[in-house]
Amino acid sequence: MKFFWAALLLIVCFFPVNSFGGCEYGDCVNGQGTFMYANGDKYTGQFKDGKMHGKGALTSHDGAKYVGEFKDNVLDGQGTLIRPNGIKYVGQFRNNKLHGQGTLTSPDGKQLVGEFKNGEFVGK
Repeated sequence: MKFFWAALLLIVCFFPVNSFGGCEYGDCVNGQGTFMYANGDKYTGQFKDGKMHGKGALTSHDGAKYVGEFKDNVLDGQGTLIRPNGIKYVGQFRNNKLHGQGTLTSPDGKQLVGEFKNGEFVGK
């Protein structure tokens, strides 16, 4: 269960807080492109009004990787998040939090499968 508490922090520390950087390729306003943030985070995917919106992949400077759906610059929808420490979550997100049906797997293979609400496991 110890890995679960670490997973609760994985979303909060993942998103780039500094939006300065630049579009490296494509249309990073309303289209498909690649944007590199000043802190080293990199997003490749769909943009709407200059925000991550639609399907894409975000890799943080610490090695965390999220592949899935975004809405107005936040994780929202179906996706897979893998932290550098090996914790993996596959499932639904809402407003940057684990929310909905999903599977959280620790590096040693232990799993929590079921419903998450606002970043917490509420299933049995």
